[in-house]
Amino acid sequence: MNQLNNFTKGIIKENPVLVLVLGTCPTLATSTNVTSALGMGAAATVVLLCSNIVISALRKVIPDKVRIPCYIVLIAGFVTMVQMLVKAFAPALDQSLGIYLPLIVVNCIILGRAEMFANKNKVLDSAVDALGMGAGFTLALGLMATIREVFGSGTFMGIEIPVLVDNHVSILTMAPGGFFVFGLLIAIINKFSSNKPKKTEFGCAGCPSAEICNKRACGEKEEA
Repeated sequence: MNQLNNFTKGIIKENPVLVLVLGTCPTLATSTNVTSALGMGAAATVVLLCSNIVISALRKVIPDKVRIPCYIVLIAGFVTMVQMLVKAFAPALDQSLGIYLPLIVVNCIILGRAEMFANKNKVLDSAVDALGMGAGFTLALGLMATIREVFGSGTFMGIEIPVLVDNHVSILTMAPGGFFVFGLLIAIINKFSSNKPKKTEFGCAGCPSAEICNKRACGEKEEA
C-alpha cells in the first residue's frame, strides 16, 4: 500500500505539471499533438527512472558538496542514450521533439526528484516515485495535447476528425492557446483538489516576540 501511494501521488496529488507546475517549457512546446507529447513523456520517464535508481544507489557515495554537478552528469548521460535510441529507432519523433529532447537534461522535474526524493530514499522507493512522476507527466502532456490537437487541428494523432477538421480553432496550437489550456487544467485541478491550503489565523499565540512586546504591536495594528 505504501508503494501504491508512492506511485499514485505523482499522478494526481503531486502531479509535476498540473500541481507542482514543473516542466512547463517542454509541456507547452511538445503538447501541440498527441504523438509528440507521448514521446516526450516516455523519454522523460525513462531518464527519470534510470537517474533516480542510480542516484539512490549512490546516495551515500556522492559527496554532498558536489551532488548537484554529479546528478547533472548522470542525467546527461541517460539523456544522451535515450536521444541516440530515439534517433535510431524513431527518427520522426526525434525530428518532432527537436531541441526539447536533449533539454531533458535541465528538466526541473528530473533534477527535482533526484534532489528531493532519490537522494533520501532507497532504490525501490525511488524507482516507484520515478514511475509515478513519469506517468503523471505523460498523462498531463497527453491530456493537454489531446485538447490542443483535437480542437486546434481537428485531428487526433494525425487522423482527421470529421466536422472538427474544417472547424478547428487554430490558436490552440499556438503559444497563447497552450497557455490557455494549461491554465484551464490547473484551475480545474485546484477546484476539485482535496489538498487545498487551510486558512491560518495569525495572532499573538504564534508570535515568538509576544512576551517582549506585551501584545502592543498587535493592538496598534488592530487600531490602524
